[in-house]
Amino acid sequence: MVMFDYLVRFVDTQGGVVYGNLPRLTSLDDLVGSKVALLTGDPLKGFQKTDQTRTVKEVLCPLDSTPIFQCIGVNYPLHAREGNDFKVPSQPIVFTKPGDSKAGPFDDVYCHPDARPELDYEGELCFVFGKDCKDATEETALDYVLGYTTGNDLSARNYVPQEISGFQMSYGKSFDAFAPIGPYIVSSAIVGDPHKLDLVTKVNGEVRQKDNTSSMIWSIPQIIVHLSRGRTVRAGTVCMTGTPSGVGWFMRPSCFLKDGDIVEVSVEKVGTIRNKIVF
Repeated sequence: MVMFDYLVRFVDTQGGVVYGNLPRLTSLDDLVGSKVALLTGDPLKGFQKTDQTRTVKEVLCPLDSTPIFQCIGVNYPLHAREGNDFKVPSQPIVFTKPGDSKAGPFDDVYCHPDARPELDYEGELCFVFGKDCKDATEETALDYVLGYTTGNDLSARNYVPQEISGFQMSYGKSFDAFAPIGPYIVSSAIVGDPHKLDLVTKVNGEVRQKDNTSSMIWSIPQIIVHLSRGRTVRAGTVCMTGTPSGVGWFMRPSCFLKDGDIVEVSVEKVGTIRNKIVF
């Protein structure tokens, strides 16, 4: 089985949907039109090298499908502080998004009318489970990680209030295409320590979020232990590890996304996604 560096899924100039491997982080402008080493197989069963290349026409979500998104809430201290000094519980806050929340790294994201009044961004480091995981220990947890990707946990904040949803998060985060990820799945060997990565979110070029994953309250091994305790996390599951401070909800006044806004999330070593919001 062939390992990868920067795994990219794309439409080639022949109209096929294929996987390729890149040796280095490449921007969208440089990637489209370039020739990429072709891989055969899939992320969960493994790949085989070929002696062929394909020319990139369109970059797609790196996963064709995912069983579910497992998401961690309030995992950065400054995000807890901006949320009216939210008291962080003793265990990670977990909510989910369905697989159909998946979107590509450069897709336009169409927002249902009910999600438009208080639409917000949350830039996050994500990782993908490469195999089924149950009862992991902190020592074995990272063995289950296929690789890392960049994500945006889009959120309709108008569904959060106590009188509307009981202050539960999942419904307002579970619209179709509310979890754009990509542009790559980056191997653990490339990323190294996932707790030493700069993360920046921009809206229309303005920096809104800026932090480092070293600030995370719960580490990725701790998250994996919690998610897999007495339950099976299926291969292909995407975990969104939490967002830093700077979300539009807590700006004064609040600053929610509008039709035509461009949201860009960058994670050091992992890549940048850029999505246009469409009402």
